[in-house]
Amino acid sequence: MCGRYATFGPVSVSRHEREVLEQIELDIISEINQREPKYNIAPMQRAPVVVYGDGGYHVRDYRWGLVPHWSKDLKFGAKTINARADTVASKPSFREAFKKRRCLVPASGYYEWKGQSPNKQPYFIHDPAGHLLMFAGLWEGWRESPEAEWVHTFTVITGEPGKVSGDIHDRQPVILPPDLWTVWCEAPPADAAGVLADVPEADLVYHPVSKAVGSPKNRGAELVEPAVIVEPF
Repeated sequence: MCGRYATFGPVSVSRHEREVLEQIELDIISEINQREPKYNIAPMQRAPVVVYGDGGYHVRDYRWGLVPHWSKDLKFGAKTINARADTVASKPSFREAFKKRRCLVPASGYYEWKGQSPNKQPYFIHDPAGHLLMFAGLWEGWRESPEAEWVHTFTVITGEPGKVSGDIHDRQPVILPPDLWTVWCEAPPADAAGVLADVPEADLVYHPVSKAVGSPKNRGAELVEPAVIVEPF
């Protein structure tokens, strides 16, 4: 599961990532650097996503928690912040978006908790060099009535954990390497399903962080800084 993550500047990308960004004419570096940093993105909050349409790639601020067009209200999104890679193509909540509205969710890293309450310890999981991660996602449009304005929402797809993140949790976001960004967003559904089935393992590291990240009210840069774990007596 991915229930909290962070996206902030200054953005760092690898040489190959930069080359792919130039090819698709997506200046995600400036887009994120010019926005307010988000160190504790929680469900129902708005966050930047990369969508494909109108002949190119665009960064949009969408609401986290996918709401299908047939939902009665926006509360539906509280239970669809994540979509499982093994069922996303068939589950009613996601299958239409999977066919037509796949996206990328940029992240500097994400949080997971380990242990049992009340002593669960949060960790920040990220690229070793601090490079930007791209989660596989889906987006949808919903409106209360034909006259109402559209509300755009998204979900993060999760799959099996890698060797590193598996130390913390039994699920992790599907992290796409740059060679698969355009395949995920543009290819037919069958090819997109192949991406999820065979995505290479991302290189990740983690460190403990303050338990303050548990509250969405806390949003400062200190949330991603390493913390000292105090063992209970």
